[in-house]
Amino acid sequence: MTGTYCVHCGEPLAGSEHPRCHTPRTALEPPRFCAQCARRMVVQVTPTGWEARCSRHGACTSEGTG
Repeated sequence: MTGTYCVHCGEPLAGSEHPRCHTPRTALEPPRFCAQCARRMVVQVTPTGWEARCSRHGACTSEGTG
């Protein structure tokens, strides 16, 4: 997922390195913030994956669809 905002902390990507957001641990976690608008997303984690939904930009899943 690419965009203007960090999906782990919601801060703008431009001009910041986000060292705490880019660790091996966070690579396995679902996004918590929308990459397009930085809104907090509704995240549902299941045994087989996850789905994250932004009220404005829709859903994304661990399978990469959406």
